[in-house]
Amino acid sequence: MGITTLAIGVVVFCAASRSEAQKKYLIGSLNTTEQFINSFEGFRSRMAELGYHEGINSRFEYYSSRGNDQLLKNLAQKLVQDQLDLIVTSSTTATVAAAKATEGSHTPVLFLSAGNPQKLVKSFSSSGSNLTGISSGSLELMGKRMELLRELAPRARKVVMPIDPGGVNYQANTQEVKEAATRFGFTVVELTATTPEDLVKRANEISRKSFDAIFIPADSLISNGIAALARVAVAERLPLVASLLALVKLGALGSYAADYAALGRQGALLADKLLRGARPSELPIELPRKYMLALNLAAARAIDLKIGKDLLLLADQVFE
Repeated sequence: MGITTLAIGVVVFCAASRSEAQKKYLIGSLNTTEQFINSFEGFRSRMAELGYHEGINSRFEYYSSRGNDQLLKNLAQKLVQDQLDLIVTSSTTATVAAAKATEGSHTPVLFLSAGNPQKLVKSFSSSGSNLTGISSGSLELMGKRMELLRELAPRARKVVMPIDPGGVNYQANTQEVKEAATRFGFTVVELTATTPEDLVKRANEISRKSFDAIFIPADSLISNGIAALARVAVAERLPLVASLLALVKLGALGSYAADYAALGRQGALLADKLLRGARPSELPIELPRKYMLALNLAAARAIDLKIGKDLLLLADQVFE
């Protein structure tokens, strides 16, 4: 694919030593929650190391819909209208929106952390389209997260799972979570929410009388509502396990997942190939190079829960 020369605010200096203005690459990042920003930061950092310097030969634009579906569609359309050299996404939901907006165009879409890439591509060897990227492996890790919840809360039986029934991963999430939960003796009850405001209201329905624990699946809307869910977890003294490492720092008790900053850095290598002319369909879908266990001791203390030493020793990240 040819590289589009951008003329945004570029002043061309007449100099005998230069025959043309330096190219600028315009890269847009489309996201569904601020919890994915670390993947973009990892991406931008590695891009600079590869020679893509912001303000000199590249420009990065970051957009987040913060769980708003209509805003996500509008942002996807805006990125298409901006005639970007590359669109970078950080979730299956954002990637679906970008794929629909770029349908029929040659704009490459690079997903840094799709939890359900099977929904997006023809196969892992070739997308067959303008998409390529990295699977976060999130669905495949549901069993590890249920095992973590069992270790943290051995007496828990009934688990509430806030989820968006309109989310692109709804069916896959519910199937994987419930199958994994059965293996560890949990009964999972869905608590549905369709907007950020709806989630805040529904979160207040969670109580210790009805549930023993809270589980956050790989759902953009629900992940964006971590503040409300963490407050309820503390108020009701319920262990809260999440599907994103970033949510542990924000109040979840623990998670086992891919390091999204590392995924961003990994994705930068794919971006470099795309900007140099490779077609997305020529680049196979990659997997994370490392998974991490994160625990939050402050969240544990807030609900009077003691995390065993053996589990703490296994943790890659521990938040005080």
